Parts: sequence; C-alpha cells; structure tokens
Amino acid sequence: MMTDIIHLLPDSVANQIAAGEVVQRPASALKELLENTIDAGATEIKVIIREAGKTLIQVIDNGCGMSERDARMCFERHATSKIEKADDLMAIRTLGFRGEALASIASVAQVELKSKRHEDEIGTRINIEGTVFKGQNPISCQNGTSVSVKNLFFNVPARRNFLKSNTIELKNIIEEFFRISLVNPTIAFTFYNQDKVLFQIPAGNLKQRIISLYGSSYGQRLIPVEQKTALVNLSGFIGKPEFAKKTKGEQYFFTNGRFMRSPYLHHAVENAFQELISKESFPSYFIFLEVDPHTIDVNIHPTKTEINFQDIKSIYAILFAAVKQSIGKYSLSPSLDFDVEHSMNVPPLPSDKEIRQPSITINPDYNPFEKKIRPQNQISFPSSSSQTMKAMNDFYQQEKLPKQNFDIPPSAELLYKEALVDRKKSFQIQNSFIVTHSQSGVIVIDQQHAHERILYERFIDQVERKEVSGQHLLIPVTIHLTPDDLCFFQAWKDHFLFLGFDIAEFGKDSLIVSSVPSTLQDSNIDGLIESILESLKSSIPENKSSQTQILARTLAKKTAIKRGKNLQPEEIFSIIESLFACKVPEISPEGKLTMAILSFEELKQKFKL
Repeated sequence: MMTDIIHLLPDSVANQIAAGEVVQRPASALKELLENTIDAGATEIKVIIREAGKTLIQVIDNGCGMSERDARMCFERHATSKIEKADDLMAIRTLGFRGEALASIASVAQVELKSKRHEDEIGTRINIEGTVFKGQNPISCQNGTSVSVKNLFFNVPARRNFLKSNTIELKNIIEEFFRISLVNPTIAFTFYNQDKVLFQIPAGNLKQRIISLYGSSYGQRLIPVEQKTALVNLSGFIGKPEFAKKTKGEQYFFTNGRFMRSPYLHHAVENAFQELISKESFPSYFIFLEVDPHTIDVNIHPTKTEINFQDIKSIYAILFAAVKQSIGKYSLSPSLDFDVEHSMNVPPLPSDKEIRQPSITINPDYNPFEKKIRPQNQISFPSSSSQTMKAMNDFYQQEKLPKQNFDIPPSAELLYKEALVDRKKSFQIQNSFIVTHSQSGVIVIDQQHAHERILYERFIDQVERKEVSGQHLLIPVTIHLTPDDLCFFQAWKDHFLFLGFDIAEFGKDSLIVSSVPSTLQDSNIDGLIESILESLKSSIPENKSSQTQILARTLAKKTAIKRGKNLQPEEIFSIIESLFACKVPEISPEGKLTMAILSFEELKQKFKL
C-alpha cells in the first residue's frame, strides 16, 4: 500500500524558510524594520545596534502604532493592511508590511515588540522566540512602535556561523541605513552603535540629507538632475566630475521610493561621464526615478533590489541625456561667460601710475638649436642586498661560479646564472617591456608585473622583519571616506601600519595620512588609499597573515610602474637586478608571468640555422 508523500510544512519551518529569503544578515533585518516604521508614518526614527546587529537591532518610531489585536496579528504570515486582491500587488507604492517581515525575523531571533496608538492610553508588549509565542501583556509606553531583535539566528547556528566579521556586518548595516534615509529626507534619524551616536540627521530636503550623511564638503560637489517625460520623471543629484572617487558607494538609484540596483542604467551614467573622469574613478549619483507602478515588476528578487522595466532602453536614453545635460549646464558652462568679452575688459591704470615705454631685452648668447634635456622623474629602487650584489659582480667577471658562493633562492638560481646583464645592451620596447640577454638566450621582462613582484616581496620582508619603513609627508593628507568605507578601513588599519603607513582617524568620516611606505612614489595619496580599499572589498582573508599578504599584493599592484612609462637606463637595470633577487622572480603576486626566455637554440630553429 502506497502512502502519501506530500504534506504541509509546520508554520515554524515555513517561517524559517521564508526567513532565509527575507533575513539574510543583520542589515536585511534592519531594512525590513525601517520600512515598516516609514509605512507607519513615522517622522522620527531611532536605530540602536550592538555587536553589528548580532546581539541587538532595535528600531523605535513615533508612527501610528498598533492596537492590541494588530500587534498580535503582525507576527502572522501573510498578515497585511495593504493588499486585498491580487491586482493590488501591481499598484502598491508602499515598502512592505509587518506580517511577512516580523514573522520571518521572529522565527530566527528573540523579538520584543512594544506599540501604542496615539488615541490609546495603554500600549501592548509581545515577546516571541523562534516562532514560539512567549506572552502578550499591556504596558505603559510612548506613542509609536519599538521592535527589538535580539540574538539573531540564535536557533540556526549554521546561519550564524556564515555571518562576516563585525566590521563587515556593520558596514552592511550602515549601507542599508543610508539607502533608507536618503529616500526619506523628511524623516529625522538617530543611529546608535555600541551606545554611541554615530549619526544624528535632522529632517530636511534631499541635498541637506546628502550633506548630513557625507559631510559639508558635498554642498559644493553636487549638480542637480531633473527631467520629466511621459515615461519617467528623473530627479536628484550627481557629483561633479572633478570629485569622482576611487571607491564605489556613492551610487544610488531609487525607483518609486525604493532602492534599486541596475547595472544597465549605471552604464548610462558612466557613459555620460566618459572622458571627464579616469577609468579607475567612479561618478557619484543620487538619482530618483518615478514611473507608473504597472510598468515595473519589483518582485523578481527576494530583496526587491532589482526591478524589471517595460521600456528600459528608453529610460536609458533619457537618463543619459539628462546627466549629460546637467554636467554641461552646471559644471562646464559656468566657467564661460559669453556675455562678457574678457579680452577687452582692461582695468584703468591708477592715477599715480607713471606710463613708460615698453623695452625689449635681448640675450645675445641664446642659441635656438641648443638642445636641453629635461630630467625625467626617477623611480626609486632600493639597492639589493650586498650578498646579491657580490654574486652579480663575481658573475660578470667569471663565466661560471661555484654554487656555494651564491646565497640565492633555488627558484632564482638558474635565472641568475642566465642573466648576464650588460647595461648597454638592455633596453625598453613599447615603454612596456625590458629586453636583456644572457649567454644562452634573450629575456623579455614585463616591467609592470616585474615591479609588482619586487614591491610585494619587499613589503612582505618588511613585515616579517618587523622593520616598518615609512617616509613622513611634509603635509599630512586628509582623506574623506563614506562611513561604511571608514568601518571597512578599521578592519585593515593594523595591516596598513605594518607596511609603513601612519593613518589616524579624524572625525566620523576622515583619515589623516602622516607617512607612507618609503617605496611609494604616488603623489595622489588620497586616490591611492581609496583605490586600495575598493580592491580590498572583494578580498576574503582567511586569517591575519593572509590579510597582510592581500594588502601587500594590492599595494604592490597599485603602486608598481605601469606599462607605457618610459624608463631611464638606470631604472631598467635596477628592475632587472631587483627582479632576479626575488624569491619567486618568474611570476607576479597574482600569478602572471614576469618574463619570457627565448633561447638561442630556439632562435636558430626559427631561422633554420
């Protein structure tokens, strides 16, 4: 006899499955709670975070509050006050409803809810732990709602183990907080982290909100964007091209009041900035789109951060044109005043100024055919060890040298013996490759990969010997970071110190750089730090040792000489010498070849000699 194999899941299991879609990390729980407070009509919201949301996420609002029955019903699945029929899903303009969010959150955390309507004299408190109802009782509390989410994933250890470090999770929380607060500038927010105020943002307009979040300097960096069409209404701000940053983060699209990711529309903005910013820089933008809700689908992704548009190609064209127009109108044209002819605007001479006939001075020794050589910027390469220099000098004098006289890593031994470098016969081609020779063949070196290997090993050796080699800057450099990037920097701060940086936090959104590694030649320190942080975001270190290696590898890649740079003979020889002194000279820190060797035997075969 066959038995039925399909059955309904218990609500507790169904809620935990739903939680996997809705509550992926503390930041997503905060997002759901904040959206509920906004839909409740709150004008003031407090966010309290402890241990990056793992211990506590609390959101307090002064919204409409809930009755005793509504407070209990909001923890039931599919409970809502906004949807009565299926068609309502396509026309909804609000953000969420407490039923789905709180039911999912309560299934993986310990939740306490306190709520009171303005017209009621007494409020309601409810406690739930992992879908288990612990009690409901009347309580004296303020108008509005307070939801405390404690010990997230306490009953799902596997999910908790997958959470990142507190620094990374707090960065995600701040990013989610920014998304909500940017799209709701008329709401005042206060954000507490570890019982300290991290943000206190008054109500205002969009520009004031951006300045409150990113700093007063943004008042001069923003260009307004506005375009109204039958298909879409665009509004918001973009950053001036000269303030483009090396890090991502200040790039926001909102559609009908909801944060949205759209690589396709992002490309439209990038295209509008083309040739105005470098390829390594990212434009800032805070752009709001208003469209007919029936022309989009917001349910293609569980977090609703991706949206399907019916006519996205037309929106792309409108967005590109609007951004391009704003850049031209507010960034470029103000420097030109076509109503005034500046060449004819000569101020009168002072009354006491004596008028003299102009004189001409002639240099009789001037020779127009005399060539003057302009000195080029030199690349600093610290000299290799005395043992390596002795081995190289001995090798120049002798054709062969006993192995025991070399103190060379085994992987580099053959290269040392082969690299009989003659300064006069080593040269650069295409400003990218160094060509030298040995007794048995020709060696072609990729100058960029080679220098990356050289710098990487020097950085690692410096850390291992605990000899920090830094050079003090005559004028310390101030770097402005977004709060989430600042949190990210804190996770790497000690490792920057190991490599020769002296960086201190200055205020809530700035760093002061006082010294940098002695091998660093880049004068654009702020851009370098920003680009390093951006590269580190995609790196997942396994331990502190690998964290140092990742930073050393990233720093080497960012500061190495690049293909296309013309090198002087001394620089060419220094690269060759330093590369052959490396422990692993054949490959770059990222595993790419630093050189190719073409033997004379191979050449003879090519020419059929």
